[in-house]
Amino acid sequence: MNFKCNLKVSFLTWNIYQGFNVAPLFDPALTPELVPEVVTQIFRQFLATNFSVRAKAIAKLIASEEPDLISLQEAVRVRLIIPTFRTVTYDFIEILLNALEEQGLKYEIAARNNNAAAELPDSNGNLVQFLERDAILVRKGHKMDVIRKKEANFNTNLMVPIAGQPFTILRGWSSIIVKIDRQYFRMINTRLDPTAEDIRNAQAIEILQGPANTHLPVIITGDLNAIPNSSTYNLFMNAGFQDVWSQVGNGPGFTHEQNPDLLNAVSLLSERFDYVLFKNGWEPIEAELVGESQKNRTKTGLWPSDHAGVSASLLL
Repeated sequence: MNFKCNLKVSFLTWNIYQGFNVAPLFDPALTPELVPEVVTQIFRQFLATNFSVRAKAIAKLIASEEPDLISLQEAVRVRLIIPTFRTVTYDFIEILLNALEEQGLKYEIAARNNNAAAELPDSNGNLVQFLERDAILVRKGHKMDVIRKKEANFNTNLMVPIAGQPFTILRGWSSIIVKIDRQYFRMINTRLDPTAEDIRNAQAIEILQGPANTHLPVIITGDLNAIPNSSTYNLFMNAGFQDVWSQVGNGPGFTHEQNPDLLNAVSLLSERFDYVLFKNGWEPIEAELVGESQKNRTKTGLWPSDHAGVSASLLL
């Protein structure tokens, strides 16, 4: 006699916001002489959006959901290199892992892909290093084994000028294969290009022809930078994926986006960019937003991120 066992697996995806608006660096009018001052302005905004404070709010919200797996986008590492003194490192993943541990939750990094990187001088005689990353976290000691991982960058990426010099905004994806009670599934995490539809679609196709091309039960999480029924979204739907929010979510599910300084008085979330997609043997149970409410703001008034996160549970 054969018995079918449905296993509940929970996911949370969140673009936790790098903490600054990088657009001034890509201004075609920017000259090399102006770069240090622009870098200083950007770094000051980065400090003002204080991820150490925001991480505590994010961790508290994650603790309310206790997901098995977390996917993060814009989980950056920023370093301020002060000559003859020291290097100050802001590692968003480590900061969040520590904040989660303060909530009694222990997660570890299952996969982490490194994307765009830059090193530029500020106007104070320092260097600022930036590394954009995405990551998948798995809850420790919680019935799941990660048996394989892969991290990769896209072949197609946007190129922009920085003070007249070409700069590639490298993006990518990571995936893991998870074993749970003699069953297996694949989870993919990504953040697609936000500005150019043709590049965003090419990146989506790379995922569909790469890690998502599997007979395993598969989950795609992340910031697709595309609204429902857009050409990018429809690439996934036409490939047989389904959208958890459209199945079991309530309301419009807006996740994007607050002001760059995170201090807007009223929420500006008005688009749905962040998704949990599924294919091959999943049944969605529930989905809800995290970080979208006024009560989720820090004591200093900051929104936890410029995006809301999406929490979802499914039966495997």
